[in-house]
Amino acid sequence: MNMKDLNLDMTAFWMPFTNNRQFKSSPRLLVKAEGMYYTSSDNRQILDGTAGLWCVNAGHCRTEIVEAIRQQAGEMDFAPTFQMGHPKAFEAASKIAAITPQGLDRIFFTNSGSESVDTALKIALAYHRARGEGQRTRLIGRERGYHGVGFGGISVGGISPNRKAYSGQLLPAVDHLPHTLNIKEAAFTKGQPTWGAHLADELERLVTLHDASTIAAVIVEPLAGSTGVLVPPQGYLQKLREICDKHGILLIFDEVITGLGRLGKPFAAQYFGVTPDIITMAKGVNNAAVPMGAVAVKTNVHDTIVNAGNTGAIEFFHGYTYSGHPLAAAAACAALDLYKNEGLFERAAKLAPYFEKAIHGLRDLPNVIDIRNLGLVGGIEMSTRDGKPGARAHEVFVKCFEKGAMVRYTGDILAFSPPLIVSEAQIDELFGIVAEAIRETA
Repeated sequence: MNMKDLNLDMTAFWMPFTNNRQFKSSPRLLVKAEGMYYTSSDNRQILDGTAGLWCVNAGHCRTEIVEAIRQQAGEMDFAPTFQMGHPKAFEAASKIAAITPQGLDRIFFTNSGSESVDTALKIALAYHRARGEGQRTRLIGRERGYHGVGFGGISVGGISPNRKAYSGQLLPAVDHLPHTLNIKEAAFTKGQPTWGAHLADELERLVTLHDASTIAAVIVEPLAGSTGVLVPPQGYLQKLREICDKHGILLIFDEVITGLGRLGKPFAAQYFGVTPDIITMAKGVNNAAVPMGAVAVKTNVHDTIVNAGNTGAIEFFHGYTYSGHPLAAAAACAALDLYKNEGLFERAAKLAPYFEKAIHGLRDLPNVIDIRNLGLVGGIEMSTRDGKPGARAHEVFVKCFEKGAMVRYTGDILAFSPPLIVSEAQIDELFGIVAEAIRETA
């Protein structure tokens, strides 16, 4: 199969987060997937170094998930969850609650990470209002944070290109912590840097500036992915938790990327030993087989909101037509069983040292200025060409695809997050291709 055989008209599809003119002039099309590999439109095997988009944690087209979706579609294609219900949604929620940190056992379904973030922010505001502190409306995000593309998410997010076109209409009463990356102090750190825990103290400064009684929640990615793999310094997340507890502020972990085994535990909260009040998730929750997201909430937060409502009234005015969609819920149940039965989270933990050694083996290549990693997540930062930010990493990305590997890039940072079924030989294959591409890029 090739482009001519496909006979595609690419005019109508306005592609997301893509240079449309550039892509459509030289498209990279995927037509099939299985296990660790995609098949391109020219019939080449492409090693998936990014789990699709940080999401296909169990590998592609797993029979158990495919059959669960097929069966559910044949039995019931859709059922509303507004004042109604269906068994698979409750089953999926119970399976998620069984692996979340202790106490975060109330699950609200969404359809994406962006929706999960906006839902979490609403829950935080509703919680404080229900407990008589409705003046707590301020939200604290972090520079270089990525929390999806809803107006709530881009308001608390801190990536400039995602914000600038909409800056006049972002949420008010939002502030940001500094990001934690410092290449000068922590370049080529393996795992968590020892420098940087003090950056959490900036939250105390914001509390002093705005007054704690006005702040509803702090939202951070435990490990920031989309901005280029920013690993939290040792002690940093613990300090955030302590400061939030001190001032009655909710702590939200955005685990859309880190959730479901990426760091070798069900959630990053368990890896770091820090329990937030709310966790957002999506992507790996059902292996990305059907769009789905979720928010896990501490029991007391849920109960405060629900018990404050009048008897017979809706307690939380929020939801989506497809919340807990039958096909998505069936896929989630199958994926969660697959993760457990195959021990994929534990497998990721065992592979992490090998992955770390392999990625840091590229540190002496041309134009590489930093390498960062944790679990089965890695980032390689390259120096920027004068006046052409992102051009060098984009060229490496294209060369990798041509050589048979799919990687991610943001700015001049290459990002890696292979499915948890990856083998040591495939890790070697992935970084062997990356090394060749980097050497060939001036």
